[in-house]
Amino acid sequence: MNTANITAVTAAGAAVKCRRKLHQHHQYQSLIPGLPDDIAQICLSRVQPLTLYSVCQSWRRLVYSPWVPPFLSIFSLLKPSKSSENSVQFANFDPISAKWHLLPPPPLDPPLRLLLRHPSFISRHLPIQSLSVSGNFVLLAATTDNLLPALSHPLVFNPLTSKWSYGPPLATPRRWCVAGACPSVVYVASGIGSHYNPEVARSVEKWDLTSRQKGWKWEKMSCLKDGKFSREAIEAVGWKGKLCMVNVKGDAAKEGIIYDVRSDTWQEMPEGMLVGWRGPAAAMDEETIYTVDESKGALKKYDQGSDSWIEVLENEMLKGAQQMATAGGRVCVVSDGGGDGIVVVDVVAEPPRVVVVESPVGFQVLDVHILPRMSQLDSE
Repeated sequence: MNTANITAVTAAGAAVKCRRKLHQHHQYQSLIPGLPDDIAQICLSRVQPLTLYSVCQSWRRLVYSPWVPPFLSIFSLLKPSKSSENSVQFANFDPISAKWHLLPPPPLDPPLRLLLRHPSFISRHLPIQSLSVSGNFVLLAATTDNLLPALSHPLVFNPLTSKWSYGPPLATPRRWCVAGACPSVVYVASGIGSHYNPEVARSVEKWDLTSRQKGWKWEKMSCLKDGKFSREAIEAVGWKGKLCMVNVKGDAAKEGIIYDVRSDTWQEMPEGMLVGWRGPAAAMDEETIYTVDESKGALKKYDQGSDSWIEVLENEMLKGAQQMATAGGRVCVVSDGGGDGIVVVDVVAEPPRVVVVESPVGFQVLDVHILPRMSQLDSE
């Protein structure tokens, strides 16, 4: 993993803090016998985290310290696999230790309750919409027991501090909406509030996560031309300064539109992009859009020059794909049911490699995000 150069002065200060924190948790051991820890830390920062983890306890602790750049990991929403209750858990899969860890619950009283099933919708889960934005996990929209929007404010989880915080209040809390980010700005559009409202179904708002010091707030943007994007939860995929979205999943006839975040304008989606968008989609570094044809189990990437989708691979485990995330050269896919785990495709490898991250015992995976790993030591 590439890391920034660390000056000797900065490293020395970090090493002192690291020693102090490690003393509080374990009997201290030098990182490399015979070397001052500030020098050892510079040397070890260039070693792959998996290698550090496998050598000794002091190096393993260094991997999870706040002073080593965090590696990427998986964040997911889980539900009990054999329970009909509307209970969910937030969890993190650490690829270095190959272990799942539950996130602390959001600090809400009464506790957050999100509806997954309702007698009116026997054949489907009710959506819980979340995003990964600027290294944070953002819970944006869901449904309560009485079929109302569950969240008046977004909930933000910072993996590096392992703490939740509140986002700014939504002018109109909603569910079954359009949700996306580009690059550090959250966009929410359309959807349904306490009841269907044509103005809400056409509305668009944005929230810039980098503006916290000035005060987080939602800003109104140019409206949609109609309310056709309020029928279900919709992913808005950030790509080259735009947000791309379709209003129906799978092979059904659909409409596609693109929002230009710089000019605050809407345009029709190119025909080739729309025709090939047959399942969940996500963009790698906002440069390359990937999608999975959920009926064929085919992973494809969009070629803007030819306005067509190029097949990367086809795999039975990708059939029924419901949600996906991309980062670090990996595409992570959750299929219908989520009981078999998360399919991870290394799209940088030639040919692409496929592995499966198994679900925690007794749980199904509902969604997937790729974010920095959680810190296992206090950051102070």
